[in-house]
Amino acid sequence: MTKLRTIIIDDEPLAINVLKNYVSQIKELDLIETFSNAVAAATYVQNNKIDIIFLDINMPILDGLDFLKNLQIKPMVVMTTAHEEYALTSYELQAIDYLVKPIPFPRFLQAVQRIIELKQNSSNLSTTENPSIFIKIDKKKLQKIFLDDILVIESLKDYIRIKTTSEKYIIHRTLSSFTDELPSDKFSRIHRSYTVSIAKVTAIEGNSLEIGGIRYTIGRSYLNDVKQTLLGES
Repeated sequence: MTKLRTIIIDDEPLAINVLKNYVSQIKELDLIETFSNAVAAATYVQNNKIDIIFLDINMPILDGLDFLKNLQIKPMVVMTTAHEEYALTSYELQAIDYLVKPIPFPRFLQAVQRIIELKQNSSNLSTTENPSIFIKIDKKKLQKIFLDDILVIESLKDYIRIKTTSEKYIIHRTLSSFTDELPSDKFSRIHRSYTVSIAKVTAIEGNSLEIGGIRYTIGRSYLNDVKQTLLGES
């Protein structure tokens, strides 16, 4: 497995040093850069390939939550903060995990192992004529799903519901990270809460589309991209 390109964003030098030490203990991580403010980091992230961001929340000028809201390209993000009250908001913004300072190394390792597992699962995408992916549906079981069977993937905050032609699965993933693993010529994000199979769309009307007799709203910010993908409109 290729090392995961990692950056740290925190305005506290001591916190940065702790995370740098933790990252250095894990062979799968490659620390590329550290930032003491989110403004400088925002430009860097948009122009460089990053796999993981360890992101503080309370920072001057631009806090971690606003930084995350405004990211156009979103790597996997782990929040690192002294405040527990932002956990729900962070998960709603598709953060992978939420670590409360002082962060014990075992808890840090748990977050990283989860990311590594997600990355490894993504490599299970088949390149055969009938591509598939494995999803973890409980602690021990990996379920194979053929991509051609997927209808809709729905965000449930820090979980997603995968609706196929025959089953529904709820797994602990974010919609953004799961969508990133799917081929962009077969699946389209249409809303902050939905990714759909392009081939399964049976009708489009106004700001909604239909799959399997059910209508799904197309988010305003996604509308132009969806019409271009499905109808070839520019």
